[in-house]
Amino acid sequence: MRFLFDQNLSPRLVGILSDLFPGSMHVREAGLQAADDAVVWAYAVEQGLAIISKDSDLRQRSFLFGHPPKVVWIQRGNCSTSEIEMIIRERYNELLAFDQEEAGAFLALG
Repeated sequence: MRFLFDQNLSPRLVGILSDLFPGSMHVREAGLQAADDAVVWAYAVEQGLAIISKDSDLRQRSFLFGHPPKVVWIQRGNCSTSEIEMIIRERYNELLAFDQEEAGAFLALG
C-alpha cells in the first residue's frame, strides 16, 4: 500500500513511515499542496495511491464515488505527528487488510 498524505498531515510522515509504506508521498511532493480535493483525488487514481487525510470532505467523496482511490480518514483533531504515526503503526495490519479488500473504499482510524 502506498499513500498520498494530504496537506493536513505532516510531510515528515512519508519518511517516518517509509519502513511500512515505501513509495508513499505527500501532496507537496506532487505540487498539490494548494489543490482542491478533486485534483488530489485524480492524482491518487493516476498514481495508484491511497489517500490518507484528516479531511472529512475526502471521506464524503469516497462515499459518493467509491474507489479508486481508497481513502483512510484519521479521526483526530489537533494532535502531534507522533500521535498520527502511532495510530498508523498500531493499525498497520488493519490497513493491509483494507488494501486487499475488493469492495473496501473507506477506512476510519481514530
